Amino acid sequence: MRLLPAASLVVALAAAGGLLVAGPAEIAGPEQAATRVSAATAWPSAKRAEYRPAMPDGPLFTPLLFLDPVTAVGTAPTPDAETVRLLVRDASGGQRLLRRVPLERNPQFEVVTATADHLLWTESSDEQPRVRIWIADRSGGEARLLTADTGNTIFYGTSHDLVVSDGRVHWAAAPGGDQTTEIRSVPLTGGQVQVRSEPGKWAMSAWPWLVDEREGRLRNLATGRDTTVATSGPETVSCGPAWCRVLVITTDTLARIDLMRPDGSARRRIAGGDVQAAVADVAVLDRFEILAEPGPDADVTGTAALVVYDVASGRTVEVAPAVDGAFTQGGMLWWSTGDDETITWHTLDLRTA
Repeated sequence: MRLLPAASLVVALAAAGGLLVAGPAEIAGPEQAATRVSAATAWPSAKRAEYRPAMPDGPLFTPLLFLDPVTAVGTAPTPDAETVRLLVRDASGGQRLLRRVPLERNPQFEVVTATADHLLWTESSDEQPRVRIWIADRSGGEARLLTADTGNTIFYGTSHDLVVSDGRVHWAAAPGGDQTTEIRSVPLTGGQVQVRSEPGKWAMSAWPWLVDEREGRLRNLATGRDTTVATSGPETVSCGPAWCRVLVITTDTLARIDLMRPDGSARRRIAGGDVQAAVADVAVLDRFEILAEPGPDADVTGTAALVVYDVASGRTVEVAPAVDGAFTQGGMLWWSTGDDETITWHTLDLRTA
């Protein structure tokens, strides 16, 4: 989560390829953002935890993916600063080493995802700039290279950059220009990469869907059918197959945030112009829209309140008053507080809310 003034947020999202359409904006449904409750009140049974990042040997652990409230996949340097480790680590300090890469190679673990049985991640470095996909069994054993035939990968920082379905992992790549997108996949057991070319500039979404925000459409790879996103007014729209986040713009400033179905139905206002989307994913678990609410001193502190709009109840839920960053994947929400010396990670399992 990065905090931007509302006007800067509009410009940034439009530049990133969001759909901008001119005309009058209407809200089809009632405004539902007035009711506010704490997370403890809204979701008393939700599982949550605090996670201290200090490793037993000294360095700080940086989580990349939380598997549950107390178990994360992430990185930590060795105490001699010679190597970067990719680890699975729980809150009690138990850990499993997945990979070690010399720090001088500047390793990047850009995307991490998990299934019930496997952990998968992308890896690149100055020595190996081409992205590779690695896999490890969650039950144990050594990690193995799944494929180096990844093409010119396209990642947007969403939960769907790597999508696992039907025993295969899928990702998007750009063969050159923005006229065609490759949807690549490989079996989780390894083997030859399959490449499917789709005209247009697409991003991965919940399988089997692709999203083209530039053209305002969704494509179902299973049926080959496209869905055109219904929009009206000067607005920037980001969609998944179930919900769209709509940033309504007035005179180059953000006026409000709406949610709606891709066909324009069930539209409702969920926040005013002083609120921002905290994560790239739209309506996590088809229910939770995660938002950042900067305070008057946000430019100085770099923090914002973390709130969640619950589609099921129509309530805005206050999660934390001042966070440095928020992330989500697989139904887990996590955020950090404190500075480099006192950083603490906090987790909330939205699957249990």
